[in-house]
Amino acid sequence: MAEPDWHLWRAFLGVMRAGSLSGAARDLRLTQPTLGRQIAALEQGLGATLFIRGRDGLRPTDRALDLVPQAEAMAAAAAALLRRASGDTDAMRGRIRLTASTFLGGGVLPPMLARFHEAHPGVDLELSLSDRTEDLLRRDADLAVRNVAPTQEALVARRIGTAPVRFYAHRSYAARRGLPATAAELGRHSLIGRAVHAARVRPTLGHDLTFAFACDDDLGLLAALRAGFGIGYCQAGVAHRDPELVPVLPDLVLAEIGIWLVMHEDLRTTRRIRALFDHLAGTLTGYLAE
Repeated sequence: MAEPDWHLWRAFLGVMRAGSLSGAARDLRLTQPTLGRQIAALEQGLGATLFIRGRDGLRPTDRALDLVPQAEAMAAAAAALLRRASGDTDAMRGRIRLTASTFLGGGVLPPMLARFHEAHPGVDLELSLSDRTEDLLRRDADLAVRNVAPTQEALVARRIGTAPVRFYAHRSYAARRGLPATAAELGRHSLIGRAVHAARVRPTLGHDLTFAFACDDDLGLLAALRAGFGIGYCQAGVAHRDPELVPVLPDLVLAEIGIWLVMHEDLRTTRRIRALFDHLAGTLTGYLAE
């Protein structure tokens, strides 16, 4: 049996992760025919069928499922090799890819990243906003700011703390409509929030909320809050930085959002990445203290 090239295993993992040739082709930035040829070449090299073709797409065989853990280990090793080979671990230059949720990445991190770049102009920063947890083992990103604790091994994580979420309103809204004195009075106001959160606040408020403005993106909710649309909720640190936002029912905490800073353990000796990790640890700690 011939030994298949790594790029064929990469194609195999892409199909297993995406569940289809078309999805894997998009993820790997290949054409679908090219990816199909790579899968066929891998099957020929192994002398085994890995996928059964049907009207509903590709279905992995038992042999394919058995090979996934070893292929994932190869992918992690290849990513580590690339990191070692492509970066000068002592240089404060190069690119760092950071991933964060849309709210943290869009509403919290930019000033922190600006201060880091001012101190280290040779380091280019790429920020990926996603509420999906990107896989650091696959080198989807170098660093991650997450709202959940990582579960994968080979990751270095630091728990920064928790961010309280409270109600706020723009000064213009407060001037027009006044502010509620009790949670029961919220129903008389124009409220801003995610539709999926309407019932989640019941344990805190004792009743559901009806949102006059609903959006499935936290940055959209923050924009509506700053526009004076109504009363909305956001992390206290963001609201404290905007003098036009005033607290509503300040003793009421709707949620505590955890914040973790995560990187692959192989990157601890890469100077620029370690520097950004330490910088964000300090500035995020300050953000939670506001």
